Amino acid sequence: MADYIKIQLTDELREQTSEIVEKTAKKGKIKAGINEVTKAIERGTAKLVVIAEDVSPKEVVMHLPVLCGEKQVPFSYIATRKALGEKAGLRTATASIAIIETEVEADLKDLTKKLHELRK
Repeated sequence: MADYIKIQLTDELREQTSEIVEKTAKKGKIKAGINEVTKAIERGTAKLVVIAEDVSPKEVVMHLPVLCGEKQVPFSYIATRKALGEKAGLRTATASIAIIETEVEADLKDLTKKLHELRK
């Protein structure tokens, strides 16, 4: 497990994260890439941040969980950069994404609540 992975997700939470990313990619707004995600967190527009677990070097994304904690933005993980890019509807792999707008607000709130409980 990489240093920047702050919580160990259950299979259910991984699947729920993937579903929300896929649904948002079709009818929502996503920011992709480390710089865009960092800006979205700092500006307060990110509703959920998803980080790939296989990022190398790890220092590239180590600041994201810390920044999310400071700004109270929920964050989750997906196993690989390739899978995250595919789920987000991108043509390339990506280290992280931020969900800005989504039509699945109820699902997002449910995931956020579960992630918050897991961090306690």
